[in-house]
Amino acid sequence: MSQAILIVGAGPTGLVLALRLRRHGVSFRIIDQHDGPGRASRALVIHARTLEFYDQLGLSERLIEGGTKVEAVRLREAGAEVGTIRLRDMGLGLSPFPFALCLPQDEHEEILVDALAAEGVNVEWGTRLDGIEPAGDAVRVSLVRGDREERAAFAYVAGCDGAHSRVRAAIGAHFGGGTYDRLYYVADVKPRRALDPDLVVALDRGDFALRLPSRRGENERLIGYVPSDRETDPRFEDVRADAERLLGVAVAEVNWFSTYQVHHRVAARFRDGRCFLLGDAGHLHSPVGGQGMNTGIGDAVNLAWKLAAVVSGQAPPDLLDSYEPERITFARSLVATTDRAFQVISDQGLRGRVFRTLIMPRLLPAVTHFDAGRHAMFRLLSQIRVAYPDSPLSAGRAGAVAGGDRLPWVDGADNFAPLARLEWQLHGFGNIDAPLVEAADGLGLPVRQFAWSSEAEKAGYRRDAAYLIRPDGYVALAAPNPSELRAFTARWQLQSGQRRDTRREGA
Repeated sequence: MSQAILIVGAGPTGLVLALRLRRHGVSFRIIDQHDGPGRASRALVIHARTLEFYDQLGLSERLIEGGTKVEAVRLREAGAEVGTIRLRDMGLGLSPFPFALCLPQDEHEEILVDALAAEGVNVEWGTRLDGIEPAGDAVRVSLVRGDREERAAFAYVAGCDGAHSRVRAAIGAHFGGGTYDRLYYVADVKPRRALDPDLVVALDRGDFALRLPSRRGENERLIGYVPSDRETDPRFEDVRADAERLLGVAVAEVNWFSTYQVHHRVAARFRDGRCFLLGDAGHLHSPVGGQGMNTGIGDAVNLAWKLAAVVSGQAPPDLLDSYEPERITFARSLVATTDRAFQVISDQGLRGRVFRTLIMPRLLPAVTHFDAGRHAMFRLLSQIRVAYPDSPLSAGRAGAVAGGDRLPWVDGADNFAPLARLEWQLHGFGNIDAPLVEAADGLGLPVRQFAWSSEAEKAGYRRDAAYLIRPDGYVALAAPNPSELRAFTARWQLQSGQRRDTRREGA
């Protein structure tokens, strides 16, 4: 008898997958070849869509308490400030989390590891995946811990094991893309003065550097180019003068310093039989917009409920066929977009200089001075506009909301609260037709009816229309009639394991 799922890798992607599988009541093991959680902070930025996912798990407030909200982006040129982009509540009315949050990845992971332990699950640290072999209705693996080898069988394997993924290597998925030429540094430092809550961007003619809050009230993160004549075994002192001048910071202490190269890659496929790729195992991004970790967490949220439904017998195995097309399409688009942006930002030629010294300090502050500009930037960066319009799980349109869209949030309605149940449910603003409510009730689908409001109209809803919502908070069917709802639930066996719950909210 094979166990349910093996999660390889206990970074944010693997930990979120584990937490959500646990909430669905699915058995799994989670392993990581390292001795424990990361001690150095890597990814910093947590975007609104990710906080919405964490809110489903009851973790958003804990993360926010430990992090720093980014209030603004300050632009500097030749050591002087030349413009400011205001970010405070830039997504107001679009999300319950209308901001970007900075939280060091090691502290982020600690919160997730603790939450998983509270659920009775511990990460198996110091355990390495050594081999994978398909075996019909299972995957046989070899696990190595110290000098001991274990052989086990799992129904599915989730590769959340990073850029050097053993799962990706085992399934032979080509990792196409490239590596940028420049060598970059990243330093975690303690400034001489109080922590700056803003993100600072240096836009000099030949340089590009970033400064952003790291550990709350203590440290800042500095990122920039290593000068080409100092790329051999560089130290912080090799970049100190440039970093302090460009970013307007005086460094008192250096907690750690490292160098790295930036990659842009997407695996040729995210699935091979019973093996899946998530996070950095499937896609690597430039640091533009802080999208990489958030995208990996989105992968985990997408796959978790599908694996849970299939292994528990509540959905057919071909539900899993939707994971790759939904997530690989977004990953390819995102990598291409961040690649183009990064090339322009880091370009040492005329195009890059014009962008850094003319367009960014003048155009972007002007655009984001208005609500429309701030909202457009928020939608772009926060991932709330990620959608699956071509998925076999998506159909229909009512108002501005279509199948495959993220469920729009409505200020004052608390329409995201029911999503904490991680189940299929029917939502509507106004009065859902009685025959549809009866059909949903017969199928065991919870129904949530919210009072119609101008805010609901602004969010794109159509009055009295119903929307079938997936466990990950995306719209499956917009404005289905009873027969369409019955056909969809029969196709995906949604009536299994659901609970009756028909409520009117805020009426």
